[in-house]
Amino acid sequence: MKSSGGSEAMKRRAGESAAEAVTDGDVVGLGTGSTAAHAIRALGERVTDGLSITGVATSFASRELALDAGIPLVDLAAVTSPGAGGIDVAVDGADCVAGGDLIKGGGAAHAREKLVDAAADRFLVVADATKCTDVLTHPVPIEVLASGRGVVAEAVAAAGGDATLRRAERKDGPVVTDNGHLVLDCDFGPIAEPAALARTLAETPGVVEHGLFVGLADELHVGTETGVNVTNPGRG
Repeated sequence: MKSSGGSEAMKRRAGESAAEAVTDGDVVGLGTGSTAAHAIRALGERVTDGLSITGVATSFASRELALDAGIPLVDLAAVTSPGAGGIDVAVDGADCVAGGDLIKGGGAAHAREKLVDAAADRFLVVADATKCTDVLTHPVPIEVLASGRGVVAEAVAAAGGDATLRRAERKDGPVVTDNGHLVLDCDFGPIAEPAALARTLAETPGVVEHGLFVGLADELHVGTETGVNVTNPGRG
C-alpha cells in the first residue's frame, strides 16, 4: 500500500486508535493506504482475540490485507442493498486533512473509498500529523474514463487546475485503477472553497470520481509523536 510522508509510529498510533472504536458485531469499511493498513492489522489482532466483525474492502490491496489478518469480508452490495444492515463504521486514511474536509486518492482507490465511507454510519479518518493543514493544498486525484481524459483535463484547467496523468511505477504506461480507469492528479493550489470545487468536478463529463471528501468525516484520529488527537468535525 502507498506510503507518503509521516512516521510509521504516528500512522500506527492513528490506526490503532480508530480500530479500538470498532465494536463487536460491526460491519466495518476497510480503507486503503499505509495508515489504514495499521488499522486493519489492529482489527485483525482483535478478531484473533474474539472480536466479531465483518469487513468491506475498498480495494484489492485492503482485501488482501484483511484476509491475511483473518477478517471475514462481504461485498459492498450485500450490506447496502435494500433491507441490508449497512456499514456501521468505516476507517480510512487521507492524503490531506483540513478540518472535516479531506483529499484522498493517493492509492487510486478513492471511488470505492467514497462509496464505502459515505455509506457508513460513522466515518473515522486516520492520519499522521503531517497530513493536517489549515487549507487543502494537495493535488486532487480524479479517476477518469480513458476516452474522457482530454475533456476532463480541459475542465480542470478552466477551474484553475493543472492535470497530470499518473504514471505507474515499475511498469510502462499510466496507473490503471481497480475499476479499469485512469487517474489525473490535479493541482489547484490552495483550495479555498472545496465544496464548490467538488461540485464542479462531479458535474464534469468523463469524471468517474474525484478525491475531495467534503464534510464526510465524523472523527479524526491524528497520530502525533506522543499520542493520538481525536476530534469530531461532524459531517456536513
